[in-house]
Amino acid sequence: MTQNKKNLIKLHFAVFLFGFAALFGKLLTFSPLIIVFGRTFFAVLAMVIFMVITKKKFKLDSFRDYLNIGFVGCMFAVHWYTFFKSIQVSSVAIAVLTFSTFPIFVTFMEPYFSKEKIKRLDIITALITLLGVALVIPKFELSNNFTQGALWGVASGFTCSILAVSNRINVQKYSSYQISLYQNIAASFILLPFIIKINPVLNMREILLLLLLGVVFTAFTNILFISSLSTVKAQLASIITCLEPVYAIVVAGVILHEVPSIRTLLGGSVILSAVIIASIYHGKQLKKEIILQESL
Repeated sequence: MTQNKKNLIKLHFAVFLFGFAALFGKLLTFSPLIIVFGRTFFAVLAMVIFMVITKKKFKLDSFRDYLNIGFVGCMFAVHWYTFFKSIQVSSVAIAVLTFSTFPIFVTFMEPYFSKEKIKRLDIITALITLLGVALVIPKFELSNNFTQGALWGVASGFTCSILAVSNRINVQKYSSYQISLYQNIAASFILLPFIIKINPVLNMREILLLLLLGVVFTAFTNILFISSLSTVKAQLASIITCLEPVYAIVVAGVILHEVPSIRTLLGGSVILSAVIIASIYHGKQLKKEIILQESL
């Protein structure tokens, strides 16, 4: 088996594990603040051990970089809070499908950093995505749990887009391991005062689930995902990542017996189609730019 095929398998497995992580929003019934803190805290411990063993670099170049990545870590905490909140007030399907809008937000954010014009296709895919979100929501009323879940899910997608754009800048200077470590540290730190105020009392089952979420479904999955990108093209990786909601919905159906409605599945199909179209288009544009630069 070639290295590229091995990395494709690793990538699919990592995306599957990312989708599996959504179940913890249902398996753990306490505040999402506690879930996110437990996830980031145990992820930090696991990543520190991994980076020590593999002799990865810890130190950043400047205090400003610590502040910059720390701020992104705060967004990281908000992202996961809104994601698990969406799952708890609605369903896994609603949460993962509305969260999947994040590449569309990225499309509109990036021009402000790259100074490029927004293309017509970007506007079209954004409108298609909005249509998909509208289909996912059975009845638009703020008192409706599914509406609340969809709004929390879109908020999760929006904050994830901030993470994506910021990390594309940070990754030019630092390794993904350094960025992930300090973002998880910042997320844990910003949540700590809330955790002290809540003063949760957890049983052994809940602690083990948080440990599993932090170590396996956060630290290990991130490392697996990052390592798979050494030979897998970014465009293909972005399309495979779109399978995360599919994996999450299937696993939720098997384990939690959550069966989404036909309307939710239809809306999800519209959202994922728009995201895949946008990913393919921007992948081709990036390839053209690289070829052009190499020819100069």
